[in-house]
Amino acid sequence: MKDLDISFPLDNFEKLIIDIGWESLDDWFNFWNNQKKILSIDHFWKNKVNDDWIWGLAVPLLSQAYKFQLNFSDRKIIGLSALPGTGKTTLGKWLEAISLKFNFKIAVISIDDFYLPSNEMKLAIKNNPWNVSRGFPGSHSVKLMRDKLLNWKKNGELYVPVFDKSLRNGLGDRSHWRSDNPDLLILEGWFLGIEPLLMDNNQKIKPSTLTPLEWDYRLNIQKNLIEYLDVWSLIDNIWHLKPLKFEYMNIWKSNQEQEMLLQKGNALQDEKLSNFLRMLNVSIPHKSFDVINSYAFLLIDQERNLIEARLNL
Repeated sequence: MKDLDISFPLDNFEKLIIDIGWESLDDWFNFWNNQKKILSIDHFWKNKVNDDWIWGLAVPLLSQAYKFQLNFSDRKIIGLSALPGTGKTTLGKWLEAISLKFNFKIAVISIDDFYLPSNEMKLAIKNNPWNVSRGFPGSHSVKLMRDKLLNWKKNGELYVPVFDKSLRNGLGDRSHWRSDNPDLLILEGWFLGIEPLLMDNNQKIKPSTLTPLEWDYRLNIQKNLIEYLDVWSLIDNIWHLKPLKFEYMNIWKSNQEQEMLLQKGNALQDEKLSNFLRMLNVSIPHKSFDVINSYAFLLIDQERNLIEARLNL
C-alpha cells in the first residue's frame, strides 16, 4: 500500500484486516489489487474517490461481506451507521454492483425505507418541536423492519418498502416495494446501533442548548429507541463511520439536499432544511454516538478523508 495516498495509521488497520480473515495487510492488499474490477468504483462518484476511502472503507467492508459469504452458511447482516450526507448511499450502490462481479449478491437497504406510511407518519410526528416530517426514532415501522429482516434471515426472500424522499414536495413517502434474494444484507442508517441511555441525575438536568419542548420530546425519543433494539440484535456486525466533529453533518446534509433538488426537483430547503438539521443535531444526545457497539470504527474529517480505521472490540 506504499504507493497509495493514505494518511490513516496502518497498524490498527491491519488488525482489522486480519480479524476480517486475511493473513496480513500485504496479503489482503495483493488479493484485491489484483482484482482490476475494483477500480470501477470511480464512476459511482462524481468526484475522484480518495485512496483512503477506497482502501480504508469500501474494500474492507466488501472484504467482510466476501468472507462472510465464503465461510458461513447462515445469512449475515452488516450494519453501516453514519450520519446523513456521509456518502453511505453511494457506497451502498457500489457494494451492490461490485459484489455481483465476485459471484455473490449484496442488497443494501436503509432504515429510512421503513418510514411509516404518510397517514401513520402524521400521527407519529405530531407536535414534534422541530416541525419535521420524519427522521427521528419513532417515525419508522420498526416491527415491519424486524419482521422483514427476520424473514430474509430464515428463507432468503427480501421484500421491503422503498422510501422516496422527493415525494409529497419533499416530505417523502413509500414509492414501491422491492423484491430480492440477496446472499448478504447491509442495513444503513444515521442512528443505526444507537441505544437508549440510562439516565443518571446529571442527565436529568436540561442542557441550556435545548428548549423545554426539545427536552421533553427527546425523552420520548429515548423511549422510542427501545423498540429498535430488536432490529439491532439481528445485525451481525456494525461499521460505524463517524465525523471528527458532529457539525460537519450540517454541510454534508445541506449539499445532499441541494443535489436532490437538482436531480428530482424536490428537496428540503430554507426553513424546512434548518428545522431538519436542528432535529438531527439535538434529537439524540451526541454522547450516544460515542458508545455504539460497533465492530469497526472509522473516523473522517470535514472533507470525508479517513483519518482512522480500526477494530472497535
